[in-house]
Amino acid sequence: MPSSPDRGERTGGPSLLSIIVPVYNEVRTVGMVLERLQQLDLPLASEVIVVDDGSTDGTGDLLARLESASVRIFRSERNQGKGAAVRLGISHAKGTIVAIQDADLELDPQQLAGLVVPILEGETDVVYGSRFMNGRPAMPRASYYANRTLTGITNALYRSRLTDMETCYKVMRTDVARSLGLTANRFDIEPEVTAKLLRNGHRVVERPIRFMPRSRAQGKKIGWRDALQAIAVLWRCRFKRD
Repeated sequence: MPSSPDRGERTGGPSLLSIIVPVYNEVRTVGMVLERLQQLDLPLASEVIVVDDGSTDGTGDLLARLESASVRIFRSERNQGKGAAVRLGISHAKGTIVAIQDADLELDPQQLAGLVVPILEGETDVVYGSRFMNGRPAMPRASYYANRTLTGITNALYRSRLTDMETCYKVMRTDVARSLGLTANRFDIEPEVTAKLLRNGHRVVERPIRFMPRSRAQGKKIGWRDALQAIAVLWRCRFKRD
């Protein structure tokens, strides 16, 4: 574990990574994701917080069998959306750093090891894993241009230079995450986190990640309505009075 005088000083203890896994009807993949998370070679200790957002496909029964001292499970009685699940996870995090890991297999959890390093070394309080820093990922054309458009709008509104606003891999100090006052319930959590980080003056460092997109037939849930909602959130957060 690398040493750093910054580590844990804001919370009075050693660094711990809380990995939040929002889950909704992912019975086919969530077991493999949790297995990989528990095998991670990380530069700090970690805990896994799974939030079952009202799954109806057997995910809840599977998670009940996988719960352990290092994997804590929280459940919502009804589906409220990714944002609500992420916010619940943040509220239960014991770590000094939080990261979000989707319950599908689009992103290899081992990549989290590199994303926490800039925070541990005191370079920044926020790291994003960018799917676009190493060129165009193998995603459908519509998804590619939607992501590029939303990131472009973000940069224009907030005078930033991000390459991937919609990335799942948003890693930050827990105190920063809790200071944002997040309210989003659905996929609008992504633009809300980014907008509030940038508006509050936080520096976002990006690192390249590998990405294996899945189709709607494989369980992809985000759609074009979510893109329109993202634009509305970016605009509202930019011009909302304090």
